[in-house]
Amino acid sequence: MIYRDLSLSEIAESSIVVATPDQISSDLGGESVILHMKTGVYHGLNEVGARVWDLIEKPKTVKEIKQVLLEEYEVDADVCADDLFSLLNELKTAGLIKVTNETAA
Repeated sequence: MIYRDLSLSEIAESSIVVATPDQISSDLGGESVILHMKTGVYHGLNEVGARVWDLIEKPKTVKEIKQVLLEEYEVDADVCADDLFSLLNELKTAGLIKVTNETAA
């Protein structure tokens, strides 16, 4: 098992993610195109990425998103988690999602 020190800015399974209001998106035959309105940069998502985007229009935990993907697609759980975290980190870096981490009591 690899130990990772989670900083407050890092995405974890318990993190809540949601699309920011600073974007507009459009479905293009199962794929999505997202325009970040402040930067003017377009971002494209494939079918699975578009499904994730649909899911985060309302706040969801990473765990909830992963569970939906595992139910809808034939994918190994570890591969799903790795790909999901990769996508969410890209969306976060692009300023397209807001990530909230619960603090442990």
